[in-house]
Amino acid sequence: MKSHAALEAETFDGFAAEYDAALTRGIGISGEPKEYFARERVRWLSERLQQLNVRPQTVMDFGCGTGTATPFLLSIPGVQQLVGVDTSVRSLNLARVTWDPTRAQFQGFDPARAATIADLAFCNGVFHHIEPRERLDALDYIHRALKPRGYFAFWENNPWNPGARYVMSRIPFDRDAQLISPVAARKLLAQVGFVVIRIDFLFIFPRLLRLLRPVEARVACLPLGAQYLVLCQKVGPLGVAAR
Repeated sequence: MKSHAALEAETFDGFAAEYDAALTRGIGISGEPKEYFARERVRWLSERLQQLNVRPQTVMDFGCGTGTATPFLLSIPGVQQLVGVDTSVRSLNLARVTWDPTRAQFQGFDPARAATIADLAFCNGVFHHIEPRERLDALDYIHRALKPRGYFAFWENNPWNPGARYVMSRIPFDRDAQLISPVAARKLLAQVGFVVIRIDFLFIFPRLLRLLRPVEARVACLPLGAQYLVLCQKVGPLGVAAR
């Protein structure tokens, strides 16, 4: 019997070439392309890291897909190298021929080989595709891949936002996904040894109401946005965030 991870890999292998078109069918109702959301997620994260005086050199994109976030993650101040990790072989192959191999490498997900490589880990919309019983293992992999004092930017779709649910219903590979709430995410992250620094909610207004977007920064603490970011840090040996 194949594992859930293997089945997910086959699903995304099947969508690798048509991924953008399938995604656009969902998020297109916002009036923005996928690059807008990828850019804004990383911009928001970059500002939070700068507030903490953090300049990561190596970033791991967990569930990188075809590498949409790659150029934006490489633009974070201090970042020199990116390692993309995914279960979909076809998606990884597309990423490898798209992005500069001198700064971005892409590899398959192997939980037995989580080398400690990253100052920052990033994932977006990955964990709602992971079977609940397998989520701790995936988080443990990320925790092991981070260096001491490493940071993890955990982006997920907000199940409390009806717009996010509607968008997912329009995307073939998202329709049956099991969303994870910010509360549940916080608990899971703590279980594997992360200390949560902050939770932010983003993407309230569609392009039609883009003049209202400056308001989002002021209400990021409220669970209104279509996505949320849990920014956390790898716990030190004494159970406190490493300094």
